[in-house]
Amino acid sequence: MIPRYARPEMTAIWSPETKFRIWYEIEAHACDAQADLGVIPLENAKAVWNAKEVPFDVARIDEIEAVTKHDVIAFLTHLAEIIGNDEARFVHQGMTSSDVLDTTFNVQLVRAADLLLAGMDRTLTALKARALEHKDTVRIGRSHGIHAEPTTMGLTFARFYAEMDRGRDRLRAARAEIATGAISGAVGTFANIDPAVEEHVCAQLGLIPEPISTQVIPRDRHAMFFATLGVIASSIENIATEIRHMQRTEVLEAEEFFSKGQKGSSAMPHKRNPVLTENLTGLARLVRMAVIPAMENVTLWHERDISHSSVERMIGPDTTVTLDFALNRLASVIEKLVIYPENMLANMNKFRGLVMSQRVLLALTQAGVSREESYRLVQRNAMRVWEQGADFQEELLSDPDVTAVLSHNEIIEKFDLGYHTKHVDTIFARVFKE
Repeated sequence: MIPRYARPEMTAIWSPETKFRIWYEIEAHACDAQADLGVIPLENAKAVWNAKEVPFDVARIDEIEAVTKHDVIAFLTHLAEIIGNDEARFVHQGMTSSDVLDTTFNVQLVRAADLLLAGMDRTLTALKARALEHKDTVRIGRSHGIHAEPTTMGLTFARFYAEMDRGRDRLRAARAEIATGAISGAVGTFANIDPAVEEHVCAQLGLIPEPISTQVIPRDRHAMFFATLGVIASSIENIATEIRHMQRTEVLEAEEFFSKGQKGSSAMPHKRNPVLTENLTGLARLVRMAVIPAMENVTLWHERDISHSSVERMIGPDTTVTLDFALNRLASVIEKLVIYPENMLANMNKFRGLVMSQRVLLALTQAGVSREESYRLVQRNAMRVWEQGADFQEELLSDPDVTAVLSHNEIIEKFDLGYHTKHVDTIFARVFKE
C-alpha cells in the first residue's frame, strides 16, 4: 500500500486511528450490554464513554506494546490511562482478543466494500454511457486476435457492463457474508460472557452475530470476500487489455485521453502509450495475489491459531486500497476514452469484404449446395483475399461455381452491414433492462 496507488478515503479505513477507534467502540458497547445485564456497574460502563472525544495516542500504544508484546493489552492499558484504572476495571470483561480483532477486521472490510461498491457504480455508469453512445458504431469483432465478423463498439462496452454488474452482485453478497461479529469469549463458548452482549455490540456496529465462532470468526467468509475481489480485478484487467489492444498503432480504434503537456516517452517524443490500462493490468495481479493466502487462512488449528493474522494485516489494507484505486482509475479511463469510428470502419474493410464469408457460406447451403462444398467454394475465394489482396465480393461475382447458385444481387446483399447489427437493441434490452 503506497500513496501512488491509494485514495485517502480507503486508506483512512486502515489507519491505526480508525482501528483503535473501532476497538474502543466494541469495548464501550460491550460494557453497556454488561451493565444492562447487571454484570458490571452502570457507572463503570458510562465512564468508558469519557474517552469518546479523546484521540488515542498511537505512539503511546506502540510504546506499551513494545513491553507487553500484545497489541490489545497495550490498547486497554492506554484506555485505562485515559479514563482511569478503577473506571476501566470491567473493560474487556469475559472477552478475548479475537473478539475485538475479528469484529474490527470485519467492520473494516464492510466499510471497504461500501467504497468498492461506489467505485463499481462509477465504472458501471461510465460503461453504460459509452455503450449507449456507440451502440451503432460498427467495428470488427475478433477471435484469436483475427478479424471475425462485424459487431459494434456499443456491444463491447455493454459486454463489459454486464461483467462488472455481475461483479457488483458478487461483492454485495461478499459484503453480506463478511458482516458478522463475534463477542463469544475464549474458544467461543460464551462461558464468561452472555450472548446478549454479542448481539448488542453487533447491532451497534451494523453486523450480525456469527452463528458459531470458535475463538475466531470462520475464515471461509474472508476467503469468499477476497476471492470476489480477485474476480473483480480480473474483470478490470479484461477491460484494460481490450483498451490496450485498441490503442495499438496498427489498430488505433480507441486510446486513453492524452492531456496537454503529457509526455509518452523520455526518448521518443511521438509516443502516446496506454500507461493507465497497463497500470491496471499490473494492479489486478496484486489484488489476485491475495486470493490464495486468504483461502489458505481457512485452515486453523483446533479452536484457533494466529497463522491467518499476519496475512490479513497485509492483504486487508493492500487489496482493498489497490482495488479501490483501480476501479476509480478504470472509470476515469472509460469516461475520457477517445474513440475513432472511422478507424474501426477502415480496419473492418482492410481485407475488402472478407468478414462476410459466413453469410455467403450459409447462402450456398440454403441454396442446396452441401456444407463441405460450400465451405470449399467460399474458402477458395477467401484465400485470394488473404494472399493477393483481392476484393472478396468481386472474387465471388467472378466465380462461376458461386454464380451458378447465387445471383448477382444475392451476392451483393450478403455484404450489408445492417445484417450484423439487427439484434443490437435486443441485446441492450437484456443487459440494461430497459
